[in-house]
Amino acid sequence: MVESMTADPTARILSTMPNVAEWQADLYRALHAHPELSHQESDTARVVADRLRGWGFDVHEQVGGTGVVGLLRNGPGPGVLLRADMDALPVAEATGLDYASTVRAVDADGHDVPVMHACGHDVHVSCLLGAAQIFAEGRPHWHGTVIALFQPAEETSDGARAMVDDGLAGKLPQVDVALAQHVLPAPAGLIATRAGATLASADSIRITVYGRGAHGSMPQSAVDPVVLAAMIVVRLQTIVAREVAPAESAVLTIGSITAGTKSNVIADHAVLQLNIRTYSEQTRQTILDAVRRIVTAECMASDSPRPPEFELFDHFPLTTNDSDVTARVATALTAHFGAAVRELPAQSASEDFSEIPNALGVPYTYWGIGGIDPAVYQRAVEENRVAVDIPVNHSPAFAPVITPTLAVGTEALVVAAMSWLAPA
Repeated sequence: MVESMTADPTARILSTMPNVAEWQADLYRALHAHPELSHQESDTARVVADRLRGWGFDVHEQVGGTGVVGLLRNGPGPGVLLRADMDALPVAEATGLDYASTVRAVDADGHDVPVMHACGHDVHVSCLLGAAQIFAEGRPHWHGTVIALFQPAEETSDGARAMVDDGLAGKLPQVDVALAQHVLPAPAGLIATRAGATLASADSIRITVYGRGAHGSMPQSAVDPVVLAAMIVVRLQTIVAREVAPAESAVLTIGSITAGTKSNVIADHAVLQLNIRTYSEQTRQTILDAVRRIVTAECMASDSPRPPEFELFDHFPLTTNDSDVTARVATALTAHFGAAVRELPAQSASEDFSEIPNALGVPYTYWGIGGIDPAVYQRAVEENRVAVDIPVNHSPAFAPVITPTLAVGTEALVVAAMSWLAPA
């Protein structure tokens, strides 16, 4: 008796996972040891493109700079876009791994910096390549088009937009849904989904306030921008506490203040850098307006000789998962992984992935996978030391465990995509 080719197609297509396991961990170690900064991911992109071509994908390179898009057509059916980001961070690695990065590079400002995959993008690339091979080898079990998109420069918030502005839509067939995932500081094996607002929007603002310089011994002749900046910092802390509704979540952080060069010289200006995270456009606008109002008022109160200057230099959009898409993916993931699938709390981190489906006019969902050794995580929970002992993304000690993180991340992409691609 010939078994139906449509019986449990997801289980059938995942039967080739051992083929992925032959190379995936080694590739991951190589990517981790050779990270590349945002907009410099040329070697990573070359590895990705070569592998996709070897599996029969039609490949577009240098999309938005170093982006790579692979198309695998398999008859009529839905188009499913799967996205992974490729860039690393200017962080000195302190994991102690035998494949730890020792790479240094010159950043966009001309500074020599250490480079590390401190956010798990090497995991994302490895998992999406694994999924790409599984779809290439499992053509009898699905129909439609798989779009494997490898994005540059997520960390600088402009990689997705660069791909869109470079004509991404014109390079793609029909796209029905977009899917993405991110490794998180949670137990490996766990998967978490969430409908609605999931990742905060983020705005970075550079504010320059002006004073009047003078000798440190003659403050009466100066307008001290350091005192002015200090008053601004204190007042800005009241925005979330007093101007945002208690039911709303928001974060306002002053991450940098610079002024002056010497202890006995009162400078003529100070520069503050702020980061704001919000979950609704209304709250975002409330905070941005309040920042401008407070800074302007404090400058007037200090008799600043010039009005302040505001520069919005980074923006990450709000990630709002489509409820129907999320429910469909969560149902498929639960059927495959069981109780390992949980509800993802709203995250104050930010992403630019949504720029792509928003530009294409398609719904999307974005979920998390754990990357921490479950035993290590459980011990930290029992000792109430999670915040101390578990490195988070962007930490120099962040290092997802290879097993089972890569396998779970690969299977999650395949299972989610098969929600659309499996034969009816």
